[in-house]
Amino acid sequence: MELIMIMYASSILYLLFIIWKRIDERRDKHCYILDYQCYKPTDDRMLGTGFCGELMKRTKSLGLLECKFLLKAIVNSGIGEQTYGPRMVFAGREDNPALADGLVEMDEFFHDSIQKLLDRSGIAPLQIDVLVVNVSMLACIPSLSARIINHYKLRHDVKVFNLTGMGCSASLISMDIVRNIFKSYKNANALLVTSESLSSNWYSGNDRSMILANCLFRSGGCAMLLTNNRALKSRAMFKLKCLVRTHHGARDESYGCCLQKEDDQGLPGFHLGKSLPKAATRAFIDNMKVIAPKILPARELLRYGVMTLVRKMRRGSAKLAGPRPVLDFRTGVDHFCIHTGGKAVIDGIGANLQLSEHDLEPARMTLHRFGNTSASSLWYVLAYMEAKRRLKRGDRVFMISFGAGFKCNSCVWEVFRDLGNEKGKANVWEDCIESCPSKNMVNPFMEKYGWINQEDPSTFNKDSLVRHN
Repeated sequence: MELIMIMYASSILYLLFIIWKRIDERRDKHCYILDYQCYKPTDDRMLGTGFCGELMKRTKSLGLLECKFLLKAIVNSGIGEQTYGPRMVFAGREDNPALADGLVEMDEFFHDSIQKLLDRSGIAPLQIDVLVVNVSMLACIPSLSARIINHYKLRHDVKVFNLTGMGCSASLISMDIVRNIFKSYKNANALLVTSESLSSNWYSGNDRSMILANCLFRSGGCAMLLTNNRALKSRAMFKLKCLVRTHHGARDESYGCCLQKEDDQGLPGFHLGKSLPKAATRAFIDNMKVIAPKILPARELLRYGVMTLVRKMRRGSAKLAGPRPVLDFRTGVDHFCIHTGGKAVIDGIGANLQLSEHDLEPARMTLHRFGNTSASSLWYVLAYMEAKRRLKRGDRVFMISFGAGFKCNSCVWEVFRDLGNEKGKANVWEDCIESCPSKNMVNPFMEKYGWINQEDPSTFNKDSLVRHN
């Protein structure tokens, strides 16, 4: 009898041990953000209104029609005149950039933001177990990740991932890599670096689908420290709740709407096709279908399902059918981090999700102040929310990004502590956050260069672009 009791007790203890082990393993598979640092280039790289006029003047391929197109595009883009460009543009070498220009652009970002991040966090370079770098339009040998390893003298066994060609949604792809690595390794620290190189892709031709990129894309970047070490959990800013990736590369129309290519004269640049809005909408809808059940409460999903069913039953009568039901993402999300792909992108997401101007303010202000910094733009939006002290413990932040391919990636973060009161943290918004949101978002380009619209092609002289500065 005692032997049977011992066997029963041993079985129960073993079962409890297995349960505890599984729970313990799951605790180490979470992904936390310890800290992040957005990059703010120096003021001598600021693309002001006057300098942009000079840049248009010296671009030989631009005629009056192209100048009118550029003026309309930049005025409608939502971008202000305090955004940043690559140094080679200010040096007058945009027609023939060198590989060194792209490397200098990246090194300035690496040495500034990564160093600030490591100094503030107290994490030493030798404590980094994983390095993920994404810069879509610059590939070099040794890789950009190798440049970081060499400069900061990371360990020889650091796990390295160097991503190119992933477009504006690359930071969430990088985050997904880190998340999956954390499932296999305990107590790991990861450094995630996300940026874009404009130096080698500044377009000097006159193809409208390619000069549009010069109006939208600006210099920037972000470095992040992530961990699954439970001992560091108390220091975490955010915890990753879920992440969904949608890729429509199998559709030719979606695949071809964003391309790095050469124009008819052999000039390299970034093509933005007319099918882009349609491709973005399809990818966005498919992504929302997957992530909505993961983040919204059951009552909201039930409400949406019932309303959809009722509408289908009334389809025979247009008056009775009513408007198409929309999921209210605000029932499961407190803040929206929207990719700053342009004013039309922000407006489109806002309309589809029925967001308020308060919800869209961080993305609008980021686009106006920093432009579209590609994959790093989400983190400037997040930094705006932090600077405004909107992020409180327990809040959920919904990130949505788009990228070439065509891709739509999204994720949800849980805020782990009240943010915005940290002393000594360099936030890229600290010099202007008190004046945000700006009361006057009118782009000064129209005021300065609106006269172009009344010019006659036969008498137009580009020298007048500088005289009007």
